[in-house]
Amino acid sequence: MGMWIVHIPAVEQRAGVSHAVLGWLLLFLGAGAFAGMQLCGPLTDRYGSHRIVPAGGVLCSAALVLPGLAEGPWTLAAALLVLGFGNGCLDVGMNTHAVQVERGYGRPVMSAFHAVFSVGGVLAALAGARSLSWGWSTPLTLGCVAALGVAVTLLTTAGLLRPDTEAGRDAAGKTTAPATDGAPARTRGTPSRVWVLAVLALALMLCEGVANDWSVLHLRDVLGASAPTAALAYGAFATAMTIGRFATDRVVLRFGPVRLVRYGTALAAVGLTAAALTPWVPLALAGWTLFGIGLSGCVPQFFSAAGHVDPDASGAHVSRVAGLGYLGMLAGPAVIGPLTHAVPLNITFLLPVALCVLAAGAAGVLRTR
Repeated sequence: MGMWIVHIPAVEQRAGVSHAVLGWLLLFLGAGAFAGMQLCGPLTDRYGSHRIVPAGGVLCSAALVLPGLAEGPWTLAAALLVLGFGNGCLDVGMNTHAVQVERGYGRPVMSAFHAVFSVGGVLAALAGARSLSWGWSTPLTLGCVAALGVAVTLLTTAGLLRPDTEAGRDAAGKTTAPATDGAPARTRGTPSRVWVLAVLALALMLCEGVANDWSVLHLRDVLGASAPTAALAYGAFATAMTIGRFATDRVVLRFGPVRLVRYGTALAAVGLTAAALTPWVPLALAGWTLFGIGLSGCVPQFFSAAGHVDPDASGAHVSRVAGLGYLGMLAGPAVIGPLTHAVPLNITFLLPVALCVLAAGAAGVLRTR
């Protein structure tokens, strides 16, 4: 997915579409991902994540080359729909499998998986920059990465856990979950709890989307920073997110997911408020950094909690949280953009601040019963 993002300008030029048309076409990527998540959630529960992960990985990898071959808006729309569908299938499959691995470890490890996902984006940026400097064509680069993705998927399939050998099931057939706040976890939960987790994921992934799409523009247009300096805003946020996710599992093991989400979102609210209201670029960069650190470990807790509500329906529950969360990520630019017609860009950031405060107050949903 990182390689796709790096090559968006080249794909746009090859397909002959404007920025505005590309914005509409990206909705096909989101629609495909959402459809893949909702379809593969129940399939994961029925056939096992060890089957859905390879299928999603091969489909997502192979589909990567399609946008590079598109020569018009309709072919690009179809390519993005297929790529999004493969990404959605893989997303649900691998997060559900991560819950299964976490259950076997008996301690939190979900955030580490999300951290490595972030590292993949960094590697894609470096590899994409190098291939562009060498003058490689977009279809060639994406084709090579697609072949590599298929090969890695097939080579790692044998190492995936099977449901009948799941390490998290003890001799009595009960499921052990990672250490959390409160009493021992129930193996059954109410659907309402999963929906609450999904709404919280939507809120915080909307906040992530705001940082992805508006942090650079904030420094450039509101504070008057130069283009290289403005780019540091997203760099600071993304770096903080990655480092924070590597540290999150140890924090959760010691203090529990409730405290992590409660104080993490509070820290994120403070950071974004400082970035929004300060007239100084260094303080704004520090604010975006705190925003990234605070948010870094929160969303993985919602995936993990949803997967542990009912081991027999982990895929369906994860798909709900992932699906609404993904919609939140897409909603970031859609919500902030229209608000800028009424108030300055930095004032619109008070909306994600309010969502962080809401998540802090609702963090108790993560407490097991």
